[in-house]
Amino acid sequence: MGSGSWGTALVKILLEDPLMHVDWWVRSADMAVAINTNGCNPKYLRSVKFDLKRLHVSTHAEELIDQNDHILLVTPSAFVFDLLDPIDAAKFKDKTVISAIKGVIPHTKQIIADYLINVKGVKTKNFLVITGPCHAEEVAQEKLSYLTVASKSRKQREKIAEALSCSFIRVTQTDDIYGTEITAVLKNVYAIAAGMCHSLGYGDNFQAVLMSNAIREIKKFIKAYYPIKRDTNKSAYLGDLLVTGYSQYSRNRTLGAMLGKGYSTKSALMEMQMIAEGYYATDSIHQLNEELGVSMPILDFVYGVIYENKNVKEEASKLTTLLN
Repeated sequence: MGSGSWGTALVKILLEDPLMHVDWWVRSADMAVAINTNGCNPKYLRSVKFDLKRLHVSTHAEELIDQNDHILLVTPSAFVFDLLDPIDAAKFKDKTVISAIKGVIPHTKQIIADYLINVKGVKTKNFLVITGPCHAEEVAQEKLSYLTVASKSRKQREKIAEALSCSFIRVTQTDDIYGTEITAVLKNVYAIAAGMCHSLGYGDNFQAVLMSNAIREIKKFIKAYYPIKRDTNKSAYLGDLLVTGYSQYSRNRTLGAMLGKGYSTKSALMEMQMIAEGYYATDSIHQLNEELGVSMPILDFVYGVIYENKNVKEEASKLTTLLN
């Protein structure tokens, strides 16, 4: 469910298995017709061609949920509530639901796991998370990439890991559904910070300090949110942060770069062709942290620029005195 670049990439990965059939929900009727007719997404990753014998594209969300046992969510977090709230929670009771969403639901300030488990009734053992480090554009080019599958159920994560594995995808597994999902949210915030600082003229030396402080902020926040033993130096955490903070494909870094050049938040968002999840995540995580009280100066820096209209150059200068 979801027709953006990441959703398109995941459909490509799944269809690498010649026995796999995918029902694909997209929001736009025109897009559904285009994909069902031409075998490619007309808006994202247009070079990717699909086998239409094993792919059916539809705009009928509830119908597809009824017809399938496994639901893979890849919609932007801002649209999840509007998409799923009208659907009876009973329909999710025995479904396996996999989230590849890298954001927090703005309406409820919940991470996807909490919303699906506590509101929509998905059983914890039937909930999984897919995270990176991985960019859709490199998947489209079939460059070797790594995914992380998280689930409390070893059986479930092994099954989904097998479905995602192919010649250009390697999959690691973990039981840390909360830590991996929150990292996937926070890394977008820190990519915005990296983009802002790059446009302001801060070089590689500073960016290294910024990212090393960012992973420490992530570690502290997820420990406060869900305290279990985890190694945040692994690729699901540090790797996901680095690829988003440094990559040319990172839309959140792009947003930050525009803000650093002097764009207003509104004008930067209007000019971008894709949704930058970090914009919504900054507000949601900031509000969650008002309860947790974790020291997060980089998060506060991004929040101040985006939501309090603070001067980006002045705030970046202040941030440099807080990092080590």
